[in-house]
Amino acid sequence: MRRHEGRALVFITGGARSGKSRYAQELALKWSDEPVYVATARHWDPEFGERIKRHQSDRDSRWTSIEEEKAIGRLPLTGRVAVIDCVTLWLTNFFVDHGNDIEVCLEAGKKEIDELCKLDARLIVISNEIGMGMHAESEMGRRFTDMQGWMNQYIADKAGTVIFMVSGIPLTVKGRVDA
Repeated sequence: MRRHEGRALVFITGGARSGKSRYAQELALKWSDEPVYVATARHWDPEFGERIKRHQSDRDSRWTSIEEEKAIGRLPLTGRVAVIDCVTLWLTNFFVDHGNDIEVCLEAGKKEIDELCKLDARLIVISNEIGMGMHAESEMGRRFTDMQGWMNQYIADKAGTVIFMVSGIPLTVKGRVDA
């Protein structure tokens, strides 16, 4: 599966409940009988734990699941098809662990994305789109929105394909989805 950086990276973005994860899983199963699901979420509270369980129930025994909060660029994904879900939760982990320091978080995140892009794997990275709704009420919320917007742009630039999900409908905005 030799490729050059970014070509095998599909970036899927869109609003909450837009169908990003479902579509990413459909792509992964089209490309592999044994895909990998990389979950970046932390178990913050019981309600969020229930959300994680619902996501887990969407995947059957064909999937290998890996829980990794930050070091996604160092995972054993060579030769695999992997869904990384999601950038928003992944960045939250950096944000919390680095005292809300945007510059440190972006540097650490970009390093992981650069390492991820070096892997000889077919990658599907999911993120929430930023800037389509209300502005955050707090300074910290606005800083996080800024950081995620910049990270989304960084990933989209490296991706060979960018998909924007609208109400369950995938719209290709860059590249194309190969069979």
